[in-house]
Amino acid sequence: MNRPAVSPTLGGELQGRFWPKDRLWPLDKVMLAYFGFALVIILVWWRSLPEAPPLLALHLAGTALLLAAVRYPGPVSWWFRNWYAILYIAFCYKEMQIFIPAVRHGQDADQWLADLDYSFWHANPTVWLERIQTPLLTEYLQVVYTLFVPVVLLIALLLWKERRFADFQYYAFLITLGFLVSYVGYLLVPARGPRFLLRHLQHVPLQGLWFFHAMQGGLDRLESIAYDCFPSGHTELTLLAWWTSRRLGPSLFWPYFAYTSSIIFATVYLRYHYTIDILAGVAVAAFLFFAGPALYRKLNQKGV
Repeated sequence: MNRPAVSPTLGGELQGRFWPKDRLWPLDKVMLAYFGFALVIILVWWRSLPEAPPLLALHLAGTALLLAAVRYPGPVSWWFRNWYAILYIAFCYKEMQIFIPAVRHGQDADQWLADLDYSFWHANPTVWLERIQTPLLTEYLQVVYTLFVPVVLLIALLLWKERRFADFQYYAFLITLGFLVSYVGYLLVPARGPRFLLRHLQHVPLQGLWFFHAMQGGLDRLESIAYDCFPSGHTELTLLAWWTSRRLGPSLFWPYFAYTSSIIFATVYLRYHYTIDILAGVAVAAFLFFAGPALYRKLNQKGV
């Protein structure tokens, strides 16, 4: 028995409908297309990737698992198909740390991005911001930055709780697409961020009140050596979550607006991003706002 999509999707023009369990959803098609992209990288750079065989096996296993869930619908596959993107996105992020060194051979774009920032501001923003640096502000902004993933996922959880399955599935599609587009950006423009490149120019180290170093260190361990600056995924995905929050009422919209403003500022204040990364994140989010519904409709057509 198919579950009904009981409300209009976040695209605004797609009406609620019964979701076919026995064929690919738009989210599935985006994920499989990205897996195809990753397989091309693995095969082309096979000799440069010591992890190539297990990566190939994991991509094939992930593809097989998804296709099996489509082929054999049921309660378990229904839950899997709605939530599997969380695990797949995390895996795709981690493998970028393997792809980028092999494909780019140690080349990075940090100096180019820093030069763009300097040419616009006539200063390095992370260095300039030292004049307003305080332990309380640093602690607050690090908390905001650390809560990025839970804040983005909260919208999905609330839509699911309200059984707004059409809205939920469009949001899952939009967020997944946003993450995957940012990963392609990391590969094309690999950069580690100003806290590494410009460390020698900083006069004062960041210092919080209580948990700043623990939070920063925890993120560093999760992200390892990541070239994940351009575009700013924190900016892009938080904007998508904030814009979606309006569908859940003003009680969430304005707190999400405050959070989004804070995290965009935090990305530069905490020296994670160049301001050009922020601009790129805003541009990607704006593109997905406008192009997302049309792409969703197209991918939802049978045979596409």
